[in-house]
Order: sequence, then C-alpha cells, then structure tokens
Amino acid sequence: MPATPAVAHARARVMSLKKHHPQGGETVDAAVTDLRELVLEQHIRKAVDAAPPLTDQQKARLAALLRPSDGGSNAA
Repeated sequence: MPATPAVAHARARVMSLKKHHPQGGETVDAAVTDLRELVLEQHIRKAVDAAPPLTDQQKARLAALLRPSDGGSNAA
C-alpha cells in the first residue's frame, strides 16, 4: 500500500528534522511519534477495509487493544 499524503509528509518532516537536528530532541521525538501514529492509522484502515463487517462484541474487543493496559491479562 503506498503511503497516504499525510504519511509521506510526516516522513519527509522527520527526515528533515533529523538532518538539521542530528542530536534529536523533543521536536524530533514528537515528529517521529506523529509519523508512527499516522502509519498505524493507515495499517488499521487497510485491515478494517479488508475485513468483513464486525459485530459490536468484536469491535469492542478490538477497541480494547487500543486502550492502555491495566497490567492484567486480557482474556479472550
């Protein structure tokens, strides 16, 4: 799957920031985090678009994966 324009822009921004700030820093870290979020969103969209319709229970179980863990085990 080719990168969306948002992912391509974020990737270029990260590369530019790393070029001009090779030591890194908060700005670079924030840009990398933004890029990772966009890439994850793109992967999730691709999976959702390819999947059959989900039940409410299936949607809830998958949505729980995106919530912070409480440290316990997630029983299926």
